[in-house]
Amino acid sequence: MTGVIFNIQRYSIHDGPGIRTVVFFKGCPLRCQWCENPESLSPHPELSLQSRKCIGCGQCQKACPQGAIQVNRVARIDRERCRSCMICTQNCPAEALEVIGKTMSVEEVWEVVKQDEAFYRRSKGGVTISGGEATLQFDFLMGLLTRLRVEKVHVVLETNGLLEWGKFEKLIGLADLFYFDLKGMRSDLHKQHTGAPNDLILSNARQLRQRQAQVVFRIPLIPDINDTPEQITLLDHFLSEVQAEHIHLLPYHKFGEDKHDSISSTQPRLSIPAMGRARVEKIGKRLERTNRTITVGGN
Repeated sequence: MTGVIFNIQRYSIHDGPGIRTVVFFKGCPLRCQWCENPESLSPHPELSLQSRKCIGCGQCQKACPQGAIQVNRVARIDRERCRSCMICTQNCPAEALEVIGKTMSVEEVWEVVKQDEAFYRRSKGGVTISGGEATLQFDFLMGLLTRLRVEKVHVVLETNGLLEWGKFEKLIGLADLFYFDLKGMRSDLHKQHTGAPNDLILSNARQLRQRQAQVVFRIPLIPDINDTPEQITLLDHFLSEVQAEHIHLLPYHKFGEDKHDSISSTQPRLSIPAMGRARVEKIGKRLERTNRTITVGGN
C-alpha cells in the first residue's frame, strides 16, 4: 500500500502536544483562496523551480527530453509540454529543481517516523498527519494510522472534514486528537472561497463531538472573508452547539506566496495584507466563554 507524501517534518513543536513528526499528505479536495501550501493541492508529484537558486547553467534544458525548459524565458518551464519525468532534477547542480511529492509505503513512512520515537515518549508527543488533506488518500491513511496505533504512537489528524461520514467514523478509534478546520460558516460563501459547500463538514464536526472525540477547532481567519461580524456570530453559535473546548485562531499570512510561482500555480491569490495580531485578539475576545480555551496562532 502506497501514498504520495510531500514532506515529513521532524522535531515540530507547533502541531500538537510535545515534540512531533508531521507527515504531509499530497492532494486536497478544496481550493481555498488563502492556501499556504499550494504545492499540496495536486495529488500527484510535481516539478518545482526555485528561481532564486538557479544559476542559469542550462543543464536542465539540455537534459529535458520534451524540450519543456528554456532558461532564457521568464516562465522557464512549459508546463503543457512537461511530462513530469523529473530528469531535469537529476541534472540541476544548484538544486533549483526538485520533485514535490514522493510515493511511499506505510513501512517507509514508519521508518522515518520511528527515528524520533524516544522524543515522543519523553515529551508526550507523537505524529501529526497533515496535508493537503490526508483523507483524500483514505486507504493509505488507514494503513498508516493502524501502524501507528500498533506502535502506540500518539496521533493528531488534521482535517478539513470533507469526507463521507461512513469513512470518517472509522478514523475515530485511530486518531487520538483531531485538528478540525472550520473555514467559514455560511455554506454559499464557503463554496465561493474554497470550491465546496460546508454542510458535510459541519455535520462531521457535530458527529465527532457527539461521539466524544477529542477535537481542537482551528479557524483560519481571512480579512473580510470569514472574519465579518455575521460570520463570527455564526461561528460562536456553532462552537456552543458542539460544546467546543479548544479553539485555535490562525491569522492570515502571505508565507505561501513564493510557492505559487515555484510550481506555476494557477490558483487565484488574495490581494490583501496579512492579518494583524490585534485584530485576531479582538475576535478571540468575542469568542471567549468560560468553557473554551482560545489560542492565537495554534499551540
